[in-house]
This record gives sequence, structure tokens and C-alpha cells, in this order.
Amino acid sequence: MESLSANEAKTHFGDLLLKVQREPVQINRNGKPVAVVLSVDDYLNLEALKMQQLKARVEQAKEDVIAGRTVDGNTFFDNLLTGKFD
Repeated sequence: MESLSANEAKTHFGDLLLKVQREPVQINRNGKPVAVVLSVDDYLNLEALKMQQLKARVEQAKEDVIAGRTVDGNTFFDNLLTGKFD
């Protein structure tokens, strides 16, 4: 992935828009990454993948409930806070 400084991105915004049609571009400020600019197609594909993953998790949760694989809500949140998952 190509990287540009925030100043370069601002100064060459038209070029940035052309570059993101080929691949995402990382924007850095003070040498640290602060953003990634991507094409609308890449963004829509990413959102579609997220929705697909969410739907798969919902289906798995439904199967778990039907099979009785559940935990008490308080236990779930305690495990979530402590990072303990079995």
C-alpha cells in the first residue's frame, strides 16, 4: 500500500483520487498512519464482507440457542471484560 503525508495528500488530491482507484492509500501525519483512503468499490466490498460475517454470526448464534449452548448474561459480560472465553 502506498503512503503519503497529509500535506502530500492535500497538495496532490487529484492524484490521490486516481491512485485509490488502483489500491488503498495510507495517509500519515507526523510520520504516523492516521487514515486509509480507498475507492468506493473497495469500500462497498468491505461493507459487504462485514455484513456477510455478521449474518454468519447471527446464524451461528441461532444454532447455539437451539442447541442450548448459552451462558448467563452476567457471565458473558464478565468474560468479555476479562478477556476469558472458553
